[in-house]
Amino acid sequence: MLLYVGISPKAPPGNGRPPSRQTIRSRIRYHYRGNAAGSTLRLTLGSLLADELGIGLRRVGSGKRLTFGREGEQRLTAWMAEHAQVVWAATDQPWKLEEELIRSCVLPLNLDQNRHSSFHGQLSALRANQRAQARLLR
Repeated sequence: MLLYVGISPKAPPGNGRPPSRQTIRSRIRYHYRGNAAGSTLRLTLGSLLADELGIGLRRVGSGKRLTFGREGEQRLTAWMAEHAQVVWAATDQPWKLEEELIRSCVLPLNLDQNRHSSFHGQLSALRANQRAQARLLR
């Protein structure tokens, strides 16, 4: 069952800046090995699984970045390794495919472009609550 769609690179900027050099490989690697500060998928999964995994967002570094902390990110990585699967398709304009999939499929873990999802408000609130709780901590 498809729950989330992500792309790389994103659409080229319209302001004359160079396009992103990120690849789908680097993006997937970050989703699996990175942290919630750089991966909206990790932020979403961690927020949904916080109670089950015993994790919560924390301020790190200067206090502006929010992650699930080293141990929490490790737990999330282990969960993803056991439960998440990735499929990709190569296309010249992935942003167009993403838009079409979000418009035509039920993708509960996508927030961007997905306000029509019945889960959008609940997921947004859950993620906002995780952020708010983290900012209350020392």
